[in-house]
Amino acid sequence: MTTIMQMLVENYNELLELKKDPVIDSWLFMHSPLPVLAILVLYLYFVLHFGPNYMKNRKPFVLKNAMIFYNLYQVLFSIWLCSHALNVKNAIPHFLNHTCRNPSPNKEFQAMLANGAWWYFFSKITELLDTVFFVLRKKQSQVSFLHVYHHSVTMVGSWAYLKYLPGEQGVVIGFLNSMVHVVMYFYYFLSALGPKYQKYLWWKKYMTWMQLTQFGIMLMYLALVVVMDCKLPRALTYFFVTNVVIFIYLFSDYYIKAYSKPKRTNTQKEVENVDANEQLPIEYGIATYRVKEKTADNIISLPKDLYNKKKG
Repeated sequence: MTTIMQMLVENYNELLELKKDPVIDSWLFMHSPLPVLAILVLYLYFVLHFGPNYMKNRKPFVLKNAMIFYNLYQVLFSIWLCSHALNVKNAIPHFLNHTCRNPSPNKEFQAMLANGAWWYFFSKITELLDTVFFVLRKKQSQVSFLHVYHHSVTMVGSWAYLKYLPGEQGVVIGFLNSMVHVVMYFYYFLSALGPKYQKYLWWKKYMTWMQLTQFGIMLMYLALVVVMDCKLPRALTYFFVTNVVIFIYLFSDYYIKAYSKPKRTNTQKEVENVDANEQLPIEYGIATYRVKEKTADNIISLPKDLYNKKKG
């Protein structure tokens, strides 16, 4: 136990001794860890305690238009982040040839990287609204450990990268993650438009495969950085590698539980597809859409509340 504590203290001191960038330190949230930790604490308190208690005896908020706007914003923002990285002249050859260089000797290049990294960090703050929407719409079952852990760690990790390691190493990870988010939030955007777009959302489970592929590539890239002995702060190296492994485990577990079950009946599939959307219009606490129940001879269309009573 003493050895572990000594290692943690040494790694923390190693981070503190690194030369800080006065320009980055002057940016919003970057002077100290207190602002980002305050955001994290408020986020956890709201989504795990205050929010659920506040909504306990209240009807779900109607947030369809807000979610359409929010998801479209995230799509466009993620596209912009990808384009920001691609706008760097000879970016790909530079990353391949200078993987271990931190920081880049090219000040203009370094400034673009740092600027993009801050906006990437900012995007992780805005993505906390994913969970806030779940709480306000009384979808607390969606506030899972995987969901909360992933959002919390990516926000803190992106801050730590920019604060202590503003080099090229994290750009590949940020670029890859932004591409995945373009697809992911486009799915959520279509989902928020309502039931008539359900037929275009058949590819939901492939998003989990895409995320797992992303984490696999990230792990291989981080392993390459470690093997090349890039002289990175050990604390950050342990943090990033460990969390990528945790993400792979959590997302794999989710995929197995969600998509490796015995085949369901047609009725179960249709109800699941509607509920899985998580972004269907709700009015005065009652679903405004209808659930189709398939029988052997015909299709009966029932309001969702009556359908649930019939099942009971």
